[in-house]
Amino acid sequence: MKIVPNRNSPPAILLTEGYREGGKVKNRTLANLSKWPPAKIEALRQALKGGAVGLPLPEAFSVARTRPHGHVAAVLGTAQRLGLDRIIDAQASRQRELVLAMIAQRVIDPCSKLACAQALSVETQCSTLGEVLGVSRADEDDRSTAMDWLVSRQQPIEGALAGRHLSEGTLVLYAVSSAALEGRHCELAHIGYARDGVKGRLQIVYGLLTSKEGCPVAVEVFEGNTADPATVPAQVAKLRERFGLSRVVLVGDRGMITEARIDQDQKSAGLEWITALRAPAIRKLAEAGTIQHSLFDQSNLAEVSHPDYPGERLVACRNPILAAERRRRREALLAATEAELATIEGATKRDTRRLHGKERIGVRVGKVINRYKVAKHFLIEIGDEYFSFRRNEPRIAQEAALDGIYVIRTNVADDGLSSPEVVASYKRLQRVERAFRVPSGDLEVRPIHHRKGDRVRAHLLICMLAHYVEWHMRERLAPLLFSEEDPEQAAAGPDPVTPSGRSPSSAAKARTKRTQDGLPVQSFPSLLRNLATIAANRIQPTEGGIPPFDTITTPTALQERALGLLGVSERLGFSRAAGSHRTAR
Repeated sequence: MKIVPNRNSPPAILLTEGYREGGKVKNRTLANLSKWPPAKIEALRQALKGGAVGLPLPEAFSVARTRPHGHVAAVLGTAQRLGLDRIIDAQASRQRELVLAMIAQRVIDPCSKLACAQALSVETQCSTLGEVLGVSRADEDDRSTAMDWLVSRQQPIEGALAGRHLSEGTLVLYAVSSAALEGRHCELAHIGYARDGVKGRLQIVYGLLTSKEGCPVAVEVFEGNTADPATVPAQVAKLRERFGLSRVVLVGDRGMITEARIDQDQKSAGLEWITALRAPAIRKLAEAGTIQHSLFDQSNLAEVSHPDYPGERLVACRNPILAAERRRRREALLAATEAELATIEGATKRDTRRLHGKERIGVRVGKVINRYKVAKHFLIEIGDEYFSFRRNEPRIAQEAALDGIYVIRTNVADDGLSSPEVVASYKRLQRVERAFRVPSGDLEVRPIHHRKGDRVRAHLLICMLAHYVEWHMRERLAPLLFSEEDPEQAAAGPDPVTPSGRSPSSAAKARTKRTQDGLPVQSFPSLLRNLATIAANRIQPTEGGIPPFDTITTPTALQERALGLLGVSERLGFSRAAGSHRTAR
């Protein structure tokens, strides 16, 4: 208890609590007891000291409710620090708070519409998220209305992010993926190439634009049967017309920036680009003698030219680690196929129930030889009474000669980017593509339960903004995570083709599973779960007169370190006064 003098009036008597923030000990007021009679105040004082006055201490107070809160404070605090609420809309509104709640929920626990509504509900609260943002009584209709409001603001939101993270002459990474939809009634849903591995389902296709570091900037949704190259013109128009960038370098994979798109879109728009050649084009260069193993005697990369690519630069690269892995994998697939083909061959020679008939043998062979995608590496003979096979050694040697070799193609002048910089720029695209991995990627978009196209677009925008928040959280929390703390130092090597190693600090973390401070190293999901144990507890005194009040769990050393790196207080959303809370702004 604390007695505060009040000039000529009776002193104020406050029930206070000590806590630690930023390494400093501070106090907060839980209740004002000034109107209590002196005897009652003294009884409470004795009870807090462990005395036997009145009810025993465990019986004097009860925990009315506990709500996980630390992960909410971490996510909303990061969004607040990034100014994401103001990017969504400069004016505070219920729709904006609902959108922030849906973004935060996707970082905390991506789930369905119903599960999200229940997570925010005052009746089934899984955290303080709905309470802090003042949307704990929102239902599914409210969320749908907020999504309709959000999709109308997509262009200014993406424009603000582009203004923050893209600039004239910058690199822009672009990757495409797909996601299966639940249901059969969305106008965007079509059967198409399932990049997420869910085959035979209606799906949508979406493309993500990011900065060269991989920070998400914009997302666009396409019909589910849209091919990767067909998504590129919309991105070119977005970069030029909406973002006002006259010179950018678009980095896309070999299936996206194709020869046709280069001729039709990039050249006419004057856009610079970086992509890679497909395997048949690389084989053609090798047959012409443009690519030879002697190119890589001194270095793992070499710039070459060819008449088929006028005004362009070709950077040939050879990754010896990738080459060894491809040789190992090919040999394993060949051996597995040979074992199954030998079984069929034996069936054609056994004494009883012999396999015969050209068609029957062919059906059995077809099922086996296509299983591991190595049919091109075998020579097969099938007759009515016999079957034989052998490896196509010249074909295998031809493919093995190109193991580990890839070619980066660009129209960026050498005074704009050197050969190593071109390769490094293309390899950065892997960071974006990792965000599309399902179900363990950063940009988790499923499940999608929306029927209207605009709702699907709003859903993907929410997912992209959640990825934006998480991307910045991971950057700040890197000292506590298994991720690389110093990417530039890790990438420093003889050339960008050589796989990046670990910086000394990250190698030490991986080896000891401890930080330099002795704290346990975490994955991002496990750290969020750890922060969730910081709870907001509603304390209800059992004797009349004391109003209920909220207390926040004291953070552990690990939690305090994480919140410190994020620049967030565990009390975000809760006022100093007892029993009340404020919304995060």
